Amino acid sequence: MIVNMKDGATEQQIEHIIERVREAGYQAHVTRGTERCIVAAVGSGRRHEIEALQAAPGVDNVVPIAQPYKLVSRQVRPEGSIVDVGGVRIGNGEPVVVIAGPCSVESRDQLLTTARAVKNAGARLLRGGAYKPRTSPYDFQGLGEEALELLAEARCETGLPVVTEVMSTEDVDIICEHADMLQVGARNMQNFALLRRLATVDKPVLLKRGPSATVKEWLLAAEYLLTGGNPNVVLCERGIKTFETETRNTIDLAAVALAKELSHLPVIADPSHGTGRRSLIAPVSKAAIAVGADGLIIEVHPNPERALSDGPQSLDLREFQAMMRELPLQKNAAAVA
Repeated sequence: MIVNMKDGATEQQIEHIIERVREAGYQAHVTRGTERCIVAAVGSGRRHEIEALQAAPGVDNVVPIAQPYKLVSRQVRPEGSIVDVGGVRIGNGEPVVVIAGPCSVESRDQLLTTARAVKNAGARLLRGGAYKPRTSPYDFQGLGEEALELLAEARCETGLPVVTEVMSTEDVDIICEHADMLQVGARNMQNFALLRRLATVDKPVLLKRGPSATVKEWLLAAEYLLTGGNPNVVLCERGIKTFETETRNTIDLAAVALAKELSHLPVIADPSHGTGRRSLIAPVSKAAIAVGADGLIIEVHPNPERALSDGPQSLDLREFQAMMRELPLQKNAAAVA
């Protein structure tokens, strides 16, 4: 249930409603907008007691939350959220943020060369895999802690905040020491133990959509993070599995627009995994921005043909620079919800 406070409701009236929501057996989540305050009653409790708050001083109305994802819904927060990653703001009309870097950190020279190049081209955050989820146990699994230290070194040199994937609850603490944003990969979107753990950390989370997940399942995965106490979540559409074999995945740009319609969370797109084809990254990036994406995450490598993972979908340094010159990174105000 949502308790909409009247314009001009006093702090005393708002605190009274929060107390009454908790007494009714719910969690109280407060959203303070530019015009009014909303108190969301989330969980299981005595619904009739919340409905009765319609008569409380300072209350405008009480309405049910229509969606199963409560805190993620735009009903709870009509204005879009902004997530701050090391000083870089993502969402709600901010300029489109490009996150770029190699699929896997392979060496100090490879990472620093890439980090310098993507920074000079206009990228705002650096991505790089330290722990890699691979389909085959024989494929390169990442450098682990060594890669995290290299990412931290690259951040110190370039000033780019670092995004890297977390695969296991055991790795959360050490990754938090080195990274500015923790990525939940597509395979782990419904790893609920990992989501519950990440809900407790003071770091933003980049939540990729699972390869067979519906938009509702994706948003419910985000709900685990918000209801557990971490509101700093960015959604990432990275392509889904379909019957198509000419691309690695089928990037669902309609889902980008739909997620922004249903949720206040920022939404970015991953055209590298979404297509698996270097030639398609630039046009799909433009299309993602056109439907309202708040950012892009792009794989870049100094020498893609020698990459230890995802070479065919990685841009080289020159290709990335050329693409960045063409992207409309200042968002069209009409596209901002």
